[in-house]
Amino acid sequence: MIPQEFIRRKRDRVALEASEIADFVAGMADGSIGDAQVAAFAMATWFSGMTSAETVALTVAMRDSGTVLDYHALGRPVADKHSTGGVGDNVSLMLAPILAACGLVVPMISGRGLGHTGGTLDKLESIPGYHIAPSAETLGRVVESVGCAIIGQTADLAPADRRLYAIRDITATVDSVPLITASILSKKLAAGLGSLVLDVKVGSGAFMASLSEAEILARSLVDVANGAGLRTTALITDMSEPLADAVGNALEILNCLAFLRGEKQGTRLEQVVMALASEMLLVAGVTSGPVESQDAARRALESGAALDIFGRMVSALGGPVDFVERPEAYLTAAPVIRPITADRAGVLSTCDARAIGLAVIALGGGRTRADQSIDHSVGFSDILPLGTRVEAGQALARVHAADDAAAEDAASAFMAAYTIEDGAPASRPIILSRLTA
Repeated sequence: MIPQEFIRRKRDRVALEASEIADFVAGMADGSIGDAQVAAFAMATWFSGMTSAETVALTVAMRDSGTVLDYHALGRPVADKHSTGGVGDNVSLMLAPILAACGLVVPMISGRGLGHTGGTLDKLESIPGYHIAPSAETLGRVVESVGCAIIGQTADLAPADRRLYAIRDITATVDSVPLITASILSKKLAAGLGSLVLDVKVGSGAFMASLSEAEILARSLVDVANGAGLRTTALITDMSEPLADAVGNALEILNCLAFLRGEKQGTRLEQVVMALASEMLLVAGVTSGPVESQDAARRALESGAALDIFGRMVSALGGPVDFVERPEAYLTAAPVIRPITADRAGVLSTCDARAIGLAVIALGGGRTRADQSIDHSVGFSDILPLGTRVEAGQALARVHAADDAAAEDAASAFMAAYTIEDGAPASRPIILSRLTA
């Protein structure tokens, strides 16, 4: 294969063969294809798109560029979920142990914060000692003994994707649906899954701002995943306000523990977690219907089994053995914690969730450069949901900051993200649609 000829054909919207896509991906992985050529391919794909068959071929080739894990010997269904990212979206932290308690094996490959959205790995690194990049042997041991492990992409999983993503990030080609699809799914396929459920977010805190955009991405992901042999469905969920009532790394870990103790019943967060748990049990073939799935997930929570598994996962991956019992002894608290109060009475009617995510980054809870360290203690907690009727002076949330000046700036940004209006609260669905193959 001549790389420049391959790039020319993609530029000219000629459908590429699976074999030549595999050759180009192999060149990305071994370094024989230069950065300029990878960048040119990414830009040509951004402009020309890909057919479903091409995207399947790219996904499979990037999966096969490194190690592909295999958990068949465990004799249990292997499943995972992927979220396209949001604000206060700590669903993975609760979902993995709930599903493990229901008999699934969940090797969950997660990521760091991207843009205004929080990253599961950053949240877990709030926990002292938690190792997000274990060896394949350690990962296998943890998922066998505990049932789940939430970790990052290791060096030998889909290395071609890691190189392509780094180049997309600096060439304005991140938002190509075929490249997003192949990037997400190549890592999931390399993790040895038998089934996958996708949580595609839409709204002010999501990368997809409109329902039509979310549906295009969800359809691409579902079709390509199933085309590559991975049973996959997708839920499209609302991200027009923070999903949890806390945003920030350590704060979302505390929120996770409260959820697993049964303290977040009736919230939008609970609706999403239980909907995804039910969907994953159905797609994995563990249950035969939504009622049975919901009952199984509910038992995992109410019995304390999911909380126990979360604690065992933390200790197995290097964290404190008594973390679940004494989280405040290990999680760093911010020096300044103060309420953010309403300036008028009314109903919380709209929220710019992206602005909330950016405010956490400004507090130091996220990155503006890849090499930055972050302050795990900062963020917002006790956030009231949209539709809440408030009085002037009532606390809408609490800000956690490194100093008074940062707290003041963050409180102002938080207030600017919300509108308080007269009138009756309006109900809003959070599970918007479901897509299957």
